[in-house]
Amino acid sequence: MRVGFSFVRGHIRAYLFCCLWLQPTAAALKGAIQLGIGYAVGNLSSKPDRDVLMQDFSVVESVFLPSEGSNLTPAHHFPDFRLKTYAPLAFRYFRELFGIKPDDYLYSICNEPLIELSNPGASSSWFYLTSDDEFIIKTVQHKEAEFLQKLLPGYYMNLNQNPRTLLPKFYGLYCIQCSGVNIRVVVMNNVLPRAMKMHYKYDLKGSTYKRRASRKERAKSSPTFKDLDFQEMHDGLHFDADTYNALMKTLQRDCRVLESFKIMDYSLLLGIHVLDQKKLGRGCRGDSRRGGKVLYSTALESIQGSVKDPEPVADDDTMGGIPAKHKDEKLLIFLGIIDILQSYRFIKKMEHSWKALVHDGDTVSVHRPCFYADRFLKFMGSTVFKKIHPLRGASSKRKRGSLHVLKSSSQEFLSPLKEEQKEEKKTQSMDNLDAKLFSSSKHPDLVPRSAELSHSVSFESSKKDEADLGNR
Repeated sequence: MRVGFSFVRGHIRAYLFCCLWLQPTAAALKGAIQLGIGYAVGNLSSKPDRDVLMQDFSVVESVFLPSEGSNLTPAHHFPDFRLKTYAPLAFRYFRELFGIKPDDYLYSICNEPLIELSNPGASSSWFYLTSDDEFIIKTVQHKEAEFLQKLLPGYYMNLNQNPRTLLPKFYGLYCIQCSGVNIRVVVMNNVLPRAMKMHYKYDLKGSTYKRRASRKERAKSSPTFKDLDFQEMHDGLHFDADTYNALMKTLQRDCRVLESFKIMDYSLLLGIHVLDQKKLGRGCRGDSRRGGKVLYSTALESIQGSVKDPEPVADDDTMGGIPAKHKDEKLLIFLGIIDILQSYRFIKKMEHSWKALVHDGDTVSVHRPCFYADRFLKFMGSTVFKKIHPLRGASSKRKRGSLHVLKSSSQEFLSPLKEEQKEEKKTQSMDNLDAKLFSSSKHPDLVPRSAELSHSVSFESSKKDEADLGNR
C-alpha cells in the first residue's frame, strides 16, 4: 500500500509541477527548446561527416545546462534543465537529405520566438511554429518518442529510396528534463503554411464512426472538419489526370510503408485555399515565402511525377500548393500524412475490439494496419480526390488532327527521299547503258544476249496477241 501510495503521490507531484512551471511560463519552455536545439546543432558541427551506422540510431547524448552557465554551456535566464538529443548523426543526415543547412536550421528555430498554435487534434500535444513558416515543433509522449527511435532505421531506408513523400519529415528528436518532468519534442516539416489562408481544413482517416467535428471545434475561427463533414461540404476535389495519378501513386507507396511498420490510425491533413475568394486574402504573414529553404517540403514537390503549375494569380503566390477544382472554383491543395507514431499495440487492439462490440468494426478508426491502409486509399481515391476525364469528342478531334498532322509531315519528309531515290535509279540506268554500249563496241557484229532475249520475248508476245485478237 505504501509503495502504491508513494507512486501515485509522485505522479501527482509531477503533474502539479508541470502545471505550475509550464503553463504560467510557456515562454520559458519555448526558450529552453530554442537554447537546447541551438546548443545540440552547434555541438554537432565539430563532428566529422561520415556514413550513418546502425548504432547511430540508438545513440542518446545528454548535457546539463544550468542557468549560471558552465565551461561547455552558455548562461541563460531559464530554470536549470538537462537536454537529451536522440540519434544526432542520423537526424543530421535527414536534414542534409532535404537540403537544410545547419545555419538555416538554427536561424529558423532560434532567431525569433516560436509561435504557439492551437491543437487541432484530440491529442494533448503542443505545437510550435517557427517564424519563417518552415518547421513545426510538436511535443510527443514517451511511447511515441520510443516508437520513433525504433522506426528510424526503416525511415532511413525509405528516405534513401525516395525523398518525395507525404509522410512526416522528421528533422530532430529532443527531450528537456527539469525537476523530474520530461518534455519530448520532435521537429517536423510544416504542412499548412500560415502565409496562405486555408478556407477549409480537414482531418481525414477514411472512417465514418464519430468522424464529425464537434460543436466546440466548429465554433473556432479556423475549424478542422472530419470525414463526414467533407462528404457533406464537398463532393470531391477534381485534378487533371497526371496530377491525380501522381498523388495517388505517392499515397499508395506511403501507405504500404506504414503498413510494413504496422502503423495505423494516421490521418491526412488537408488544407484548401480557394483562389477566387480574394476578399479573404492571405494569412498573417503575407511577406513569407515557402519552398525556398527545404527540398520537397511543399505539397507539389512531395508527390511523384511532373504536374502542371497553376495559372499565375495577381498579388499572390501558390506556396507550393497543388492545383485543383471544385465545381467552378479554382483551388490550391495542401496536404500531408500526420500522426504516424501510432502502432497496432495491445491497447489499440483492445480499443478496436471494444468499439467493434458497440458499432460496426469496419467503420471505426482503429483497425488492423492492412485493412486501415486499404480503407484509407479507397476513401481518398474515390471520395476525396477525383480525376477530370477529358471529353470524348475533344479527344477524337485531337486524334484526327494529330493523324492529319502526322500524314502531312510524313509526306513532306518522304517526298525528298522519293526524289533522291528516282535520281539514284536514273544514274544506275545510265551506268548500265554505258556498260552495254561499251561491251557492244568491242564486237559490233554481235548483239548482246540480253537484247536478243528481250527481242525474242517481245516478238513471241506480239504473235500471241495477234492470235488472241483473231480468235475474238
